[in-house]
Amino acid sequence: MAMTSLVGLPVATPAHADRRDPAGLTELRKEAEKSAKELEDATKALEKRRNDIATSEKTLTGKLNALQEAERKLAVIRQPVSQMAELLYEQPVGGDGVAQFLSGDADAGTLRAMADTAHIVANRQQVVEQTSTLYKETERLAAEAQELRASNLLAEAQIAVEVDTLRQRSDKIVKSLTAALVKLGIKVDKVGRAALGCNPLRAATANSYPNGLIPKAMLCPLQQKGMSLRADATIAFVSLNEAYRKRFGKQMCVTDAYRSLAEQQSVYYRRPGFAAVPGRSNHGLGLAVDLCGGVERFRSVEFVWMENNSKKYGWFHPSWAYSSPFEPWHWEYDPKIDSVL
Repeated sequence: MAMTSLVGLPVATPAHADRRDPAGLTELRKEAEKSAKELEDATKALEKRRNDIATSEKTLTGKLNALQEAERKLAVIRQPVSQMAELLYEQPVGGDGVAQFLSGDADAGTLRAMADTAHIVANRQQVVEQTSTLYKETERLAAEAQELRASNLLAEAQIAVEVDTLRQRSDKIVKSLTAALVKLGIKVDKVGRAALGCNPLRAATANSYPNGLIPKAMLCPLQQKGMSLRADATIAFVSLNEAYRKRFGKQMCVTDAYRSLAEQQSVYYRRPGFAAVPGRSNHGLGLAVDLCGGVERFRSVEFVWMENNSKKYGWFHPSWAYSSPFEPWHWEYDPKIDSVL
């Protein structure tokens, strides 16, 4: 049953870790690519969440500053109230002062004190009202600040859970995919760990290296000994190879796959006109193979089968290879045309 992620993205049920049928490689590849897309979407959503949190933190800072200012104003207002109380106590309004006023014997000082008292009382009432308003404002700001802080803490916790969930799902899919590749004859490594270079989610990382300078650890081996490609290209090629094997009873014959820059230079000088300028070949990106075993013969049964079936797995014979120069053996991988996915 499908679940909904914490960033609003659908989280599908992870690929079957105990899948035993090698034919399941295509489905595992599909799950891996789907996982990569979900991780990409989740990363964008999480980045937006972080930006929202940053904006919220700025709002929170503003509210806390406003709260501090409101408390400062309260302190300022409280001081005159205290001073007025002291003044009222010192003025000769009580006792004999009142008696003098009632008897008509009040002097100018007494009258002034009475006037000051009336003014103090009026001001005090105004201050009390202002204080009450400010108290309500500080309570509102404090509540809003607390709510913002709680929301930010919750968002941060959700991000942590989402990242961990996506990482675990991705690792499980890649582990299953690696196990399927090993069963199909891919020599991942001596101890059977999931190789970095065979993780399809890292294909973009391999693509960030210059042509012909991709580290060996970022490449995934083919079933054909000594050959390797970028992870997504290898996985697609293995699927294509299995379909080819079912049709012709043998694996595809590969004479060349990834070429380092030095190898490109060697081929370029040995076969002028039949190799790309060093540093510009798709072989240097881990996205091209040269085939043999019949495919290298134009219009052979094997060649025609490749034309009709290779695009289902993202592989194709480029238009230039039909004539300029003519290279029926050269095939390239493009994940965008992979109709299986």
